[in-house]
Amino acid sequence: MTRSYSSLSYIFFLLTFIISTTTITISIAEASRKPFACNPSDPATRSFRFCRKRLPTNDRVQDLIGRLTLQEKVRLLVNNAAAVPRLGITGYEWWSEALHGVSNVGPGVKFGGKFPAATAFPQVITTAASFNASLWEEIGKVVSEEGRAMYNGGVAGLTYWSPNVNILRDPRWGRGQETPGEDPVVAGLYAARYVRGLQGSDGGDRLKVAACCKHFTAYDLENWGGVDRFHFDAKVSKQDLADTFDVPFKSCVKEGKVASVMCSYNKVNGVPTCADPQLLRKTVRGAWGLKGYIVSDCDSVDTFFKVQHYTRTPEEAAAAAIKAGLDLDCGAFLATHTESAVEKGLVNEEEINDALGNTIRVQMRLGMFDGGRRYGKLGPNNVCTRSHRDLALQAARQGVVLLKNDGHVLPLSRTTYTSVAVIGPNSDVTVTMIGNYAGVPCGYTSPLQGIGKYTRTVHERGCENVACANDDLFGGAIDAARDADATILVVGLDQSIEAEFIDRTGLLLPGRQQELVSKVASASNGPTILVIMSGGPVDVSFAKNDDRISAILWAGYPGQAGGAAIADVLFGTHNPGGKLPMTWYPQEYLNDLPMTTMDMRPNPSRNYPGRTYRFYKGPVVYPFGHGLSYTSFDHMVVDAPRLFSVPVNGGHHLNATGRLVRMRHAKCKKLSIRVDVDVKNTGSRDGTHTLLVFSSPPGGDQKQLVAFETVSIPAGETKRVGLGIRVCKYMSVVDIDGIRRIPMGEHTLHIGDTTHVVSLEPQTLGEVNS
Repeated sequence: MTRSYSSLSYIFFLLTFIISTTTITISIAEASRKPFACNPSDPATRSFRFCRKRLPTNDRVQDLIGRLTLQEKVRLLVNNAAAVPRLGITGYEWWSEALHGVSNVGPGVKFGGKFPAATAFPQVITTAASFNASLWEEIGKVVSEEGRAMYNGGVAGLTYWSPNVNILRDPRWGRGQETPGEDPVVAGLYAARYVRGLQGSDGGDRLKVAACCKHFTAYDLENWGGVDRFHFDAKVSKQDLADTFDVPFKSCVKEGKVASVMCSYNKVNGVPTCADPQLLRKTVRGAWGLKGYIVSDCDSVDTFFKVQHYTRTPEEAAAAAIKAGLDLDCGAFLATHTESAVEKGLVNEEEINDALGNTIRVQMRLGMFDGGRRYGKLGPNNVCTRSHRDLALQAARQGVVLLKNDGHVLPLSRTTYTSVAVIGPNSDVTVTMIGNYAGVPCGYTSPLQGIGKYTRTVHERGCENVACANDDLFGGAIDAARDADATILVVGLDQSIEAEFIDRTGLLLPGRQQELVSKVASASNGPTILVIMSGGPVDVSFAKNDDRISAILWAGYPGQAGGAAIADVLFGTHNPGGKLPMTWYPQEYLNDLPMTTMDMRPNPSRNYPGRTYRFYKGPVVYPFGHGLSYTSFDHMVVDAPRLFSVPVNGGHHLNATGRLVRMRHAKCKKLSIRVDVDVKNTGSRDGTHTLLVFSSPPGGDQKQLVAFETVSIPAGETKRVGLGIRVCKYMSVVDIDGIRRIPMGEHTLHIGDTTHVVSLEPQTLGEVNS
């Protein structure tokens, strides 16, 4: 009995210890950051209505605003918001970044201590190449979990100014790497899905973290030809705004329900975006229904006063921003000049209250006025987990695009190629792989390390760096290629060539990289494979047309696991399925093409070629949507309508011919064409296929992506893919006045080599005057 009693006591002791330890761990996670406001241990806060969680949010917001002095209010209009000690509110840094992982670019995130790193996913342009919307959302979920954990640890904020959903209009743009590419449909869906992942969906209007879609609008120039983003006035037509530049932001607000939108540095048609009520108050908040706050790009208000000279005085600038609909200034300008603007009668306190209401409401949705309990169990153990690192590897694999594979040289056989020369300025890089707006990764696998896990490697850089200013290291690279069974060249760009503040001057490989590739390929004892690491497109026509270069891969900036992903594709552990999210133009495309010309459509009278696959019809190196596989796929449309009725309200005018229906006159809700496609894997390998569906309107050769779906299919099997094409959103066109209309008549759907024609016909609901 004594022994039994002792055993039971020991078990009871262990259980008590485990429970106590767990409680302590959770308590540490919850207590490592003191509550932002409404601290339960502070009896003074109990009398504040804004601290009562059960009250309606708007009541709480108004109670708080009513307690603030004007001096306190203006200090809350900036990213480094001041504390209000008498109300138990601590200071807060709004600026944190999470473009493709929690980043330390903004002052809101500090790595170190229990949070030395966070998962670094591939750069956005790489992830976009997967065309996998579920992946985009899953990455957002992981980033938000790590962000919340770091917030609990006192080293991060909850307001992340990501994603960047600007259109990659010009291939030279240094920040194109941050975007989902050149297609507005892809960018819009990416915005909605990544934002959903970040913000969470745990019910009601609560937020896990608050996302921000930036930079609104028509922002895609850093510093080109003597014009920088601070001085640039983007001359944009109503047509291009409505069907290109604004599309991702509209999707982000209406479908992603984003908590914030950031206005950009540039002017649009003469007005700074952060001072334009037509853009901010009327469009973003009015027409699209933003339920959140509008923030300036950092020092944008200061910029439109001091650099663009939009107003005569700083007080006029502060008033112009607030009246336009700006709620938060990234910078000190509004904190410095708003009180004076009120005193001079340029803006009233009620307008300041409206701005504060929009920011405070988001903080309440985040639980920042709830005493710090929400998601309180997240901590260091929720960052850089095995599952998060595995997802980073999967994302990198899915983003790799196979551009060329002559003779099916890839995948490489480990038994045939027992030694591989790994050459090039990006062959053993780490930091380059994470691109810009990144943080501190959990760890790196470089291309050399990844390839080394499959075979014996001989490494030579060939160039000191991507600038490749001389041929001093060519000799060793050529000798290595002669002696190895195969050669892998990893070349391309990095942040010294393309980045924020840096636009490219051309599309060729920098310096003497092309010469290195050609000389090494000529000397190689076995097949030569070229791997390109870049954000923007590169003119590699020389390699595409060189028989000595058997295969070309584009890896983008593939994140912390990039080297492993590249190696997995090269050796066949992963069958590539990525597609280019942007057109790869030849260098000649840039002839007489200023970055400052914003027109999307071609103009033959002035030899203007147009931009992106939607409008440019000239020669390309590789087209938008290009990407090969180690297997092959066939498509067959098995079910799709030939005739589809579009319900149109009576009593409205159609256009003169009656063949264009104004979108707002159609019954658009749930109006979708169902297309079922059988996709057969006709090869010998399992593979993932991205089904891209384009549509051409009646009488036009312009193609627009209207649907896409990624599907995994075992070798020899067939899967049926059901696609819903939203008629009003995707099969409409925009006229020169910026009005979206639905063309009646025959629309041609393009699915690979297959086409299907569906005729849209108006179904009048009541009388229509033609």
